[in-house]
Amino acid sequence: MTTTTPTVLLVHGAFADAGSWTGVIDHLQRHGIPVIAPPNPLRGLASDAAYVASVASQIDGPVVLVGHSYGGALITVAGTAENVVGLVYVAAYVLEEGESLGELQGRFPASPLVSNLREWTYPVPGGDGAVEVTITEDAFPAVFAADVPAETTKALAAAQRPLAAAAFEETASAAAWRTKPSWAVVATGDQAINPEVERFGAKRAGATIVELEGASHAVAVSRPAEVAAVIREAVGATS
Repeated sequence: MTTTTPTVLLVHGAFADAGSWTGVIDHLQRHGIPVIAPPNPLRGLASDAAYVASVASQIDGPVVLVGHSYGGALITVAGTAENVVGLVYVAAYVLEEGESLGELQGRFPASPLVSNLREWTYPVPGGDGAVEVTITEDAFPAVFAADVPAETTKALAAAQRPLAAAAFEETASAAAWRTKPSWAVVATGDQAINPEVERFGAKRAGATIVELEGASHAVAVSRPAEVAAVIREAVGATS
């Protein structure tokens, strides 16, 4: 009997880039797990999920999708791709079909993130421009990465990738966790997403949940070994 090790496809969230997975990638590669971390366009739920699904479908063999933060909403939709065999949510939104980020968040008290966003505009074809958001640089350490060294946090704040504001209102066209097994890391010290939002979505999805006590939203940066261990568990269960 031959077993195929799934490829891990890491999807970063808003205000970050694929470099935020560096520590996790190192741990997975050292365990012989194939991994890819493509750029997330951060332009909208439907288009970003279509991009992730496209990347996944071009990988030979099974794929485990891992989504951090907003990336969790994307893997929920993109996970319907035929070769996706598992989903891992890392301090992430776990949406239901027909639900938006705004609706899910609105059920719980707002996190400090909400009052610390800066609006920018960007050009769109045939329009006056659209709105995108980043976290204000002074609030970034406390909101996003409270357990990350200060010098690293300063660099992360400067290198933020903005999220299109419209992404908060788009609804998920599917919920792949209904047919695919899922795992979830809840960061209990998260100040960007209320940990109750992460916990609620993960429980609703029937995910295997690991709570990392005191971890910030940047849990993949601050606790890469523990995040990688959950991903390895998912890989092992789906091989």
